Amino acid sequence: MRLTTYTNYALRTLMYCSLRGEKLSRVQDIAEAYGISNAHLIKAAHQLGQLGYLENVRGRSGGIRLAMPADKIIVGEVVRHTEGDMELVECFSRETNTCPLIEICRLSRALKRARQAFLDVLDELTVADIAANRTQLAATLFE
Repeated sequence: MRLTTYTNYALRTLMYCSLRGEKLSRVQDIAEAYGISNAHLIKAAHQLGQLGYLENVRGRSGGIRLAMPADKIIVGEVVRHTEGDMELVECFSRETNTCPLIEICRLSRALKRARQAFLDVLDELTVADIAANRTQLAATLFE
């Protein structure tokens, strides 16, 4: 299973903001810290704001920060919001399925269980958990 770049950027943004605490962060600074596209990061930050994970402050001295405590942001939820349908194979969708084995296929059942196990692990993690090594992360990102 592979997460999209968009989801990766969204999680990195939340981690960065977690490290900054109440301080506002500029998307440009986050993009530079990670060496990633500013344009893609703007889209992720905007959606994270719409979802209530980030507070977007407009204006000259604006920026973004977490809108809720990092220990309340569940990584699995963020992944579900940013990944969309998470269909591993075309037969997971009734609209696109062309496989005649759908009702008897053990592989598709196993893949559904595997996807759920993946999400179950991510549901055990919060942004606070993935940013728990604050000193190391800050030393790398804020140099």
